[in-house]
Amino acid sequence: MAGYRDRTGGPFDLRVLPQPAVIVVLGLRDARFTVDGGAGPPRPVRSLVAPLAPGAARIRSERVRCIEMRLSPAAAHTLLGASLRELDGTVAPLEDLWGKRERLLLERLADTAVWSERFSLVNRFLADAAARGPRTAPEVAAAWEHIVARGGRVRVADLAASCGWSRKRLWSRFTAQTGLTPKRAAMLVRFDRAARALRAGADASDIASACGYADQSHLHRDVTAFAACTPAALAALP
Repeated sequence: MAGYRDRTGGPFDLRVLPQPAVIVVLGLRDARFTVDGGAGPPRPVRSLVAPLAPGAARIRSERVRCIEMRLSPAAAHTLLGASLRELDGTVAPLEDLWGKRERLLLERLADTAVWSERFSLVNRFLADAAARGPRTAPEVAAAWEHIVARGGRVRVADLAASCGWSRKRLWSRFTAQTGLTPKRAAMLVRFDRAARALRAGADASDIASACGYADQSHLHRDVTAFAACTPAALAALP
């Protein structure tokens, strides 16, 4: 969890890239965000949630003052109180999932001016949500942790065997609770590792080899599928 405040006063325009975390943004006070390419037509919202693979979306705002949370899919399933599959791969207003609870939290945050108090308030809110939220299957959480630990270089059959489940059961439960199939989740984790290396200036052919792609063309296809741009364009993003 981190707090952000833009002191420049200029407009904010962020391209959302897929990453192996569910991102929740809580706008503070008069902050409003507009999502292009999200769920429904663009409209100003006070808070939003981006699933693991949010597709091509941009977040714009005239002023940025917010709290951002990065959640594992296991935590997000419990804290958001819904299946991530319901987001259908799009950035959505948090109000669509939390309803009145979202408005209550934002009202309480509006009455605080110190970051430490804001974080404490959100932590208490999340503890309450965790107590009442749906449980993530331990097998699903373990499968996700294994995918991340292996950098996405896993076989679905091996994941299922480690859980003691059939491939079909793992596929169904994992997809329902994370919003992605096990195969797609592994591709996302591998893409994230490659994207970080590209933006750090590493050579594309070296990245393809290090991240487990068959060749540079394979890397190019995955980057295009997840980021809707070429590896060179991704490397040049601010």
